Amino acid sequence: MKKILFTITMLMTSVFVNAQSSFLNSSTAFLRAGIKVGPNINKINGTGYDQAFNLNYHIGGYVQIKLTERVGIQPELIFSQTTAKTVSNFHDIYQNSGADPNSNLANTHLNYLSIPLLANFGGKYFKFQVGPQYSILMTQDKNLIQNGKTAFKNGDFSVLGSLWFQFGKHLNLSGRYIVGLSNVNDLHSNEKWKSQGIQLGIGYSF
Repeated sequence: MKKILFTITMLMTSVFVNAQSSFLNSSTAFLRAGIKVGPNINKINGTGYDQAFNLNYHIGGYVQIKLTERVGIQPELIFSQTTAKTVSNFHDIYQNSGADPNSNLANTHLNYLSIPLLANFGGKYFKFQVGPQYSILMTQDKNLIQNGKTAFKNGDFSVLGSLWFQFGKHLNLSGRYIVGLSNVNDLHSNEKWKSQGIQLGIGYSF
């Protein structure tokens, strides 16, 4: 996993720096790129899961494209970890769906590659951000279902709102609230599982 994170970080840094250099050398400066890291505080809303938030992390990169003095767009590529903890009767609730007898009080770590596409509104030092996000499930390290079946779907669509604070030319802080719209439950049941999270990030713009 460390090798994957290192490779993703180096690749994004190289792409963003080269893209920014190309734009800045060919036209008026309207594009900035950077990297960010911070805690990912999340939970899974749904029957069978503990409703307490869990502390994890995220790391990734972003590009800010300025359209006008106060409006822009910001695509990102973020690796994030989500932890979901089942309740003591998880197996009883989902027994008919093939739940593993050892699935009670189990921690499941879900690794996602998320692609937010945000609209930025604000000035040089403060921005309000809003937009959609699609997350691709890369791995889940705990199998809650018997016979090798997976409990979570491969994708999660969500929306988010964020505040961005720029300190000087390079350093920035951000905080965002993410609400999942997709049902990520991949079991043959009528119960819906939806993600919910808070991300706090510290970033560096090149």
